[in-house]
Amino acid sequence: MNTDTNAYVDTDTGAATGARPGRRQHVVVLGAGYAGLTAALRVSRSHRVTLVDPKDAFTERIRLHESAAGRTAAPVPLRELVAGRDVTPVRARATAIDPGARTVRLDDGTTLGYDRLVYALGSTTDTTRVPGAAEHAYPLERAGELAARLSAGPGTVTVVGGGTTGIELAAELAESATGWQVRLVTSGEPGGGLSARGRAYVGAALTRLGVALHPHTRVRAVHGGGLSTDRGELACDVVVWAASFAVPALAAEAGLRVDERGRALVDGGLRSLSHPDVFVVGDAARVTVPGAGELRMACATAMPTGAHAADAIDALARGRAPRPFGFRFVAQCISLGRHDGLVQQLRADDSPRGLVLTGRPAARVKEWINRYTLASLRKEGRRPGSYFWVKPLRAAAQDPAGPPAQAAWSETSVDLISATTVVPAARPRA
Repeated sequence: MNTDTNAYVDTDTGAATGARPGRRQHVVVLGAGYAGLTAALRVSRSHRVTLVDPKDAFTERIRLHESAAGRTAAPVPLRELVAGRDVTPVRARATAIDPGARTVRLDDGTTLGYDRLVYALGSTTDTTRVPGAAEHAYPLERAGELAARLSAGPGTVTVVGGGTTGIELAAELAESATGWQVRLVTSGEPGGGLSARGRAYVGAALTRLGVALHPHTRVRAVHGGGLSTDRGELACDVVVWAASFAVPALAAEAGLRVDERGRALVDGGLRSLSHPDVFVVGDAARVTVPGAGELRMACATAMPTGAHAADAIDALARGRAPRPFGFRFVAQCISLGRHDGLVQQLRADDSPRGLVLTGRPAARVKEWINRYTLASLRKEGRRPGSYFWVKPLRAAAQDPAGPPAQAAWSETSVDLISATTVVPAARPRA
């Protein structure tokens, strides 16, 4: 139990807090995904950290579609990533939070006290909204089981969901799952958030790979023989669910203010609006940034929020007000198998511009970003504070539409693509 009863009043919020400036603090981080691990490594430069997660290895969620296709990578133990830092990994699941007492109860019976809590429990595939999805569909979190099922024999596999996850999974399976016919069922167009050029390229690439597209089709139910949709029955042997994501109920159960989806409401510094001792980062938070709007659930937004929370905790420990979180979108990368891809240029607010990078150059960019993500975590462990992300330009604050397209894309090229050449969308190779 936390025995520190000397509450400090945060002059920034007026709320009582257990974190007194000028002393080393105990920071408990719930969740060892992209946001939580980034926060834990970064804040460990000045404070003692306990990192709680049910798993003892880091999951590269941006590669789960590859795992589902049978491409397995060596697991990365959490203890390896936090080696040399004052971070204690605890393999357990948080079952309750008492913000008043500043404690977290774990499923092994342990109670942890904290000065600051970083809530980074992320999101999981939501199979609760459509009858039968939980019983008969594979979420991507079960990628290993899905790979084993697909290796057992040929048939038809239907992927439900037209966002990045569904597109990447359908393409990967079509390219790698020998003997399987792949379908992609979407309520709108695949890649609905992309530009017209981006959507056209994705559709053509999937078709070239042999994916049968079923756009504008709503799934009513999932059953042992396939799907019931508003356009009739779709028989298949395997259903994979990638249609929506949900966050754990723990934040709401703890009394944190949440939105209608259960995401914690946070201020500009990513502190809970109701409990400023608690920082909420990654998918579990509803984060709104001037110029960027409400951030979508993604690795690209998770790591920056985790890093900012660590910096804010350091600032508060030194008696300084933390800076507001700054972020802007630059590009979105989608893999279309191992040898094709798409990089969509974005405005600061996540809306698409007209230019895209396609083909092998885009596939190389996507792979580079995947490798850079894990490398960034390793480097943050060696040199806390080294991770950086793209923040708003001063000009963007005056012009919400952002800088001219070519200028913005030139900067994107420096940030993400290095020496590759940006070209208008081209048709996939026959």
